Amino acid sequence: MNNEIQLISDGDGLAVIGNATDVELFLVSEGLPSRDLGLQRLKSVAGIGAAVAQAGSDIAAGSGRWVKMTPKSAQLVKKYGLRENAKTGLSTGVLKGHKGQIKGFVEFARTPRSLLTNPKVLAGAAGIMAQIAMQQTMSEITDYLATIDEKVDDVLRAQKDAALARMIGVGFVLEEAMAVREQVGRVSEVTWSKVQAAPATIAETQVYALRQLDALAEKMERKTKIGDLAVTAQEAESKVREWLAVLARCFQLQDAFAVLELDRVLDSAPEELDDHRLGLKAARQNRLEHISRSTERLVARMQAAAGTANAKVLLHPTKSPTAVQSINRVATGIHDFHQRLGIESGHRSSEVRRWVDAATEARDKALETGAKGVDAARSLGSETLTRVGSVKDKISSGIAERALRWRKNEEEHDGES
Repeated sequence: MNNEIQLISDGDGLAVIGNATDVELFLVSEGLPSRDLGLQRLKSVAGIGAAVAQAGSDIAAGSGRWVKMTPKSAQLVKKYGLRENAKTGLSTGVLKGHKGQIKGFVEFARTPRSLLTNPKVLAGAAGIMAQIAMQQTMSEITDYLATIDEKVDDVLRAQKDAALARMIGVGFVLEEAMAVREQVGRVSEVTWSKVQAAPATIAETQVYALRQLDALAEKMERKTKIGDLAVTAQEAESKVREWLAVLARCFQLQDAFAVLELDRVLDSAPEELDDHRLGLKAARQNRLEHISRSTERLVARMQAAAGTANAKVLLHPTKSPTAVQSINRVATGIHDFHQRLGIESGHRSSEVRRWVDAATEARDKALETGAKGVDAARSLGSETLTRVGSVKDKISSGIAERALRWRKNEEEHDGES
């Protein structure tokens, strides 16, 4: 592996594998932050054949770093033209250099020692990459919970529902299993037996939290009075934050279970690891989409409520902006939640319509209406005067005609006498 770097991308991250100096040089030159990939665990594939075991040992002896997939690292994958395998979903390539200087071209390794020519070792590396990606998300969720200043266990304990109570126990069990895994380096039968029932409880809690968010949105939709809407929006602000914290904790524990599950498969049935990894990835994506649909519906319904509040700002100059501000904070909180989970979000705050702006708009409309009225009156007056003049002319003409007839009659009468 001297003077070459092997690159693997699974869409969530990029693995950079090779000599420690070359790997470090490459990452520094590209300006990419990274974390240890833990390649030593590839030695566990030794039970599936001597040749593969040798390749696994060789790879494990090198350096492996994992880079989170961001727009910058995704551009790197495109830059080096990694070749995608439709079956595994992995993009791979080898970067070769001379005397430790990595050059900017990719070619595919032909030597037996290459990671890319050993599908089972490659599957093992991809499995480890999936675990690292999930652990990265778990860490980011921990930071998120600290940022919103919510202790999830406190939120759970404050609830009387059995599903939420069981969630606390499941969290303790999974955290214990992760700690043992970190110490031992694998997931034993004993550890696995303790966590197998966890997914059902986590799923039950997730569904419950999503229903609570739907209930909050429905409650807000039923409010027609601005005063009630403002109060409900303020209450929803804290409630939504709490239930988002519960959802984040659910996702975090589901990722923890998946990490343990991949370890178990790697240890007991490594030939099934690739299919299992793809299955877990699809299931995870389904969970994300379900959460995204539910929370986006909540945002849409609250934005509609904000529109109602904005429309009545003239009558409620204090309560209307208060309602909109609370709704905007909820939308911002959901956007942050999406970012932590890797959900693309099109967040847009509702503009808080100021009373002065609304009053000015109303005044302008009134003045515009008044101006149109004056113009109409003037137009009507002019038309009336024109009509009066026309009538006057007609009357004058009639009088003149009658006077002329009267004088003619008089002359005729005098002539006869």
